[in-house]
Amino acid sequence: MKTTIAIIGGTGPMGRGLAYRWARAGYPIVVGSRTAERAERTATELGDRVPGAQVSGVENREAAQRADLVVLTVPYAHHAATVEHVKEACAHKVFIDATVPLRPPKVGRVQLPEAGCAAVEAQALLGDSVSVVSAFQNVGAANLDGDAAIDCDVLVAGDKVAARQQVVELVQAAGMRAWHVGPLANSAAAEALTSVLIQINKKYNYAHAGIRITSGSHASSAGS
Repeated sequence: MKTTIAIIGGTGPMGRGLAYRWARAGYPIVVGSRTAERAERTATELGDRVPGAQVSGVENREAAQRADLVVLTVPYAHHAATVEHVKEACAHKVFIDATVPLRPPKVGRVQLPEAGCAAVEAQALLGDSVSVVSAFQNVGAANLDGDAAIDCDVLVAGDKVAARQQVVELVQAAGMRAWHVGPLANSAAAEALTSVLIQINKKYNYAHAGIRITSGSHASSAGS
């Protein structure tokens, strides 16, 4: 049986996109939102798009309780409060944090928090029983919420190798290449890179700039 995935903030663009990709891959999905009604509406829409998908929608804390693995896809302004809200339901689970510490209106400027990055803040709030893994900061939400192949790699950071590997496999199931990039503190690089990509989008009139890892001259396999 495949892992049941809760997506906290699953009614937003990133959450909907990840839910769609994983539902297509056969994973049971629990859409979470601050209100059950919004979560239910998004879950119904997802079920219509992916016939036969196992998908439900509930309030954020209940979503985390129902799942084997929890994914956080909320704006940074709501990061700490949302993590605190679902904390008890996340004990002994892998927790994927896709948050980028953007501070409007200057979203094209790197502004990392005092702790170093949002993922480290999440780990401190959740405690040692939760395995926080950072991923998906550099993927455009619109790319996820479609059927085209995604020409973008995903950097996966976390302090526990087994938890990172589980997330690497989920990245691959969503149709992208994944790379182990070391401990959770290294999420600072991926989080900061989002502001760089925003600047590239603006300067070169791109819609969703992403990253690719190369070995220089030969193709390399990711996720090992």
